[in-house]
Amino acid sequence: MRDSFLGKRIRGGGYAMKGAWLLLRHEPSVQVQFVIAVGVTIAGFYFDISKTEWMFQFTAIGLVMGCEGLNTAVEAMADFVHPDFHSKIGHIKDVAAGAVFFTAVIAVIIAGFIYLPYIFP
Repeated sequence: MRDSFLGKRIRGGGYAMKGAWLLLRHEPSVQVQFVIAVGVTIAGFYFDISKTEWMFQFTAIGLVMGCEGLNTAVEAMADFVHPDFHSKIGHIKDVAAGAVFFTAVIAVIIAGFIYLPYIFP
């Protein structure tokens, strides 16, 4: 069972949950995004948003959290490969952070489309 197709998928899911827990436990940027995600989820219940709005909201949350995790992994790998300052490593890290910025800005825009009509009817 351990080396079967299903066993490998189950083990892989365990590694993924461990990685998500490590991100939430040790990465301040992910912790901030998680608190924001909880806040907008509470707002969704408060304003009784539609199913479509929930889908957009959870998609935005997932993209931001996933991108933040990938950014953390890129930064850790870059620091491992080249611990001293190097302009190319700095460029790589800046680009990864820029990807998070793009998703976060889009998430804020989505939140505006969802919540502004409820706040200012």
